[in-house]
Amino acid sequence: MLRLIYTALLYLAAPVVFAFTAWRGVRDPLYRDRLPERFGMTSLRPVQPVLWVHAVSVGEVQAAAPLIRALLQRYPQHSLVVTTTTPTGAQRVRSLFVKEMQADQVQHAYLPYDLPGSVRRFLDRVRPRQAVIMETEVWPNLYRACAARKIPIVLVSARLSERSVPRYRRFAGLFGAVVRDLDIGAQTQTDAERFVAIGADAGRVRVTGNIKFDMEAPTQVRDEGAALRDAMFAGRKVWVAGSTHAGEEEIVLAAHQRILKIHRDALLILVPRHPDRFEQVRNWLGTRSVRFARRSRNEAAGTANVLLADTLGELLMLYAAADVAFVGGSLVPHVGGHNLLEPAAFAKPILTGPYNANGKDIAQLLIDGGAALEVKSAEELAAAVAKLFADPARRDKMGAEALRILAANRGALARALALIDAQGG
Repeated sequence: MLRLIYTALLYLAAPVVFAFTAWRGVRDPLYRDRLPERFGMTSLRPVQPVLWVHAVSVGEVQAAAPLIRALLQRYPQHSLVVTTTTPTGAQRVRSLFVKEMQADQVQHAYLPYDLPGSVRRFLDRVRPRQAVIMETEVWPNLYRACAARKIPIVLVSARLSERSVPRYRRFAGLFGAVVRDLDIGAQTQTDAERFVAIGADAGRVRVTGNIKFDMEAPTQVRDEGAALRDAMFAGRKVWVAGSTHAGEEEIVLAAHQRILKIHRDALLILVPRHPDRFEQVRNWLGTRSVRFARRSRNEAAGTANVLLADTLGELLMLYAAADVAFVGGSLVPHVGGHNLLEPAAFAKPILTGPYNANGKDIAQLLIDGGAALEVKSAEELAAAVAKLFADPARRDKMGAEALRILAANRGALARALALIDAQGG
């Protein structure tokens, strides 16, 4: 009964969600791209057999990158279909894989709405042999359809927040049967216990760790960052505010204006998280007493105080080019923070706000290890950046510790691959 009610509510909501997506497409062409795929009408006809990997958005795609590359090597006879929910996730898949692979090796599609017809059309076209889902995405109709077709599903680097557990348990009749059929590689023992608490089979839940620790800093990206720095802002003190959200840019710019009073040549590279906010942030910067350049137009930083990175897929390269990295989504309470391990991979000292629900364990590990500092305001952010600018030895020490922590916690990738192998990938 609960599944019928859930499906009926989805049928009511789907036209509204689709209309909203189409409306966003008026301002952002990415949202107009391949709209029929939202109803499972993908044009993909991948070469069989197919491994299907789902990563909802940019952060999950980046985290899944080592796994996808490992699957390509491990199963060369397979095609990989990578699905995302967001257009920015789709762009990241293309930039990381589709451009560098043959079309029949890695293909992208949007995950369909969790409607029976949409799910059926998607599975009929893609015909996956196995599904690998990054972190936690539980879709009752999709997973039920996979079970009916005997398509095994494994959750990789799975996490479940304490706040989510009561909600899943309240609707145990809908979600309990779904998670019971999954193989789950949980990030931590706590996550594993939470999955069991909402109905997962304890015998099919393993603690495999967080695959984000298995990321590598690509040599090409490191070289591109060094080249950008030499060409555009050699000799200047540079910090990146990466993946910022509404409400954070104001805090970051206020901090930068304080920093400029101490380090007059300092440059802030401001990287909004979502492309549909690029123009909004540009217009806002235009109302402030700040000189800024736009990365999308390849404008020279010159005498600019701020470089607005209104481009896609360059965040890692910009971390590589900087002296200090602040990771956004952490100064506002509703986001939960973004991936602190990305700057860690480039041995950068890390700054973060107090809101890191999406990676609480990682944040605490980096802070306790002396690789990251927590800041709560523009004043604290400015003070931390200014002190790090003035102390190269401390920057080096924090960066080295970040790399050490990253290396010490690797291994989730191998354990995830073993779980996939056990399913018969």
